[in-house]
Amino acid sequence: MNLIYAALAFLMALIFGFVGVTRVGSWLIERRNPPIGEFADIDGARIHYVHVSAPANAELPPIVFLHGASANLRDQMLPLRPLLEGRAEMLFFDRPGHGWSGRGTNNENPSAQANTIAALMDHLGIKKAVIVGHSFGGVVTSAFGREHPDKTLGLVFLAPATHPWPGGATAWYYNLTTMPVLGWLFSEALTYPAGALQMADATTCVFSPNKVPDNYLSSASIPLVLRPTAFRANATDVAGLYRYALGAAPRYNEIKAPTVVISGDRDKVVYAHIHSVGLARDIAGAELVWVHNLGHKPDWIATDLTVGAIEKVAGKNIDLQAMARTVEARIAGDAYGAGRCADIKVPQAELAPT
Repeated sequence: MNLIYAALAFLMALIFGFVGVTRVGSWLIERRNPPIGEFADIDGARIHYVHVSAPANAELPPIVFLHGASANLRDQMLPLRPLLEGRAEMLFFDRPGHGWSGRGTNNENPSAQANTIAALMDHLGIKKAVIVGHSFGGVVTSAFGREHPDKTLGLVFLAPATHPWPGGATAWYYNLTTMPVLGWLFSEALTYPAGALQMADATTCVFSPNKVPDNYLSSASIPLVLRPTAFRANATDVAGLYRYALGAAPRYNEIKAPTVVISGDRDKVVYAHIHSVGLARDIAGAELVWVHNLGHKPDWIATDLTVGAIEKVAGKNIDLQAMARTVEARIAGDAYGAGRCADIKVPQAELAPT
């Protein structure tokens, strides 16, 4: 019996030790990555955003950017703001629960987050905008285009995650984190030390076969996701995506806005042949821009093509296919992560049009 008590005491001490490490680590992360924008209370959620103004005669309409899982507003702002500043009004923001935004009580699915975006636009006086969504931000973009057509000028999807995929599986740690009690304990004790050890390798595979930009993790403040509350919000988003997509995908044909979908054939994060091909099939008039040897990050690796897509849905005459060939020539020799990052294999039956 004494051995059992000793083992339990050791286990509790170990857990409390990891909790302490996570608390200190989270404090350091926040010290190194302070908020850079303003805050607005949107339906009970404190939303962090950067609103970039533009001259009255700006050549492009307002643009709203929606980042993906594990990220924050800097992930799109750093590569794209310099190319668009002075040309368009821009809104970058941390999705609810990510970065410095609070989760609130009503942001547990993409439709609810789309409503928060619409309310934030109203708060800032943005009547209509081009919506640009990367990865998980893509499913929020689809919800926005479907449920707020009066505020939608066009949609740009970058390596989106929008449709049901084979089996609906996600990483085990996302499912574990959403479990009552055990998930809270896991996020409070282990996500920081374990995530800090794995983050560099995971980021290599997010970009692979393309090179991770120098200082990407620190400049884009990606470690903010390792804080327990942010990790739980991120896990809730990702773990709930398949269930949400099952109900949402059959309604994508309701979207009428001009649409461009940009995807790479070497994406190692999402099933591009399912999500991107599915969007191009389901949204009337959507243009699919398929880029060879591009991974999961068009916003960083194909910034020129991303801006071209924004320009096209805004009404400009842009040859996106020609731009894609230019990007392909630039990245043709990329082979970063080879041997470490496996390509996603899609069963042939899943590739057949439905």
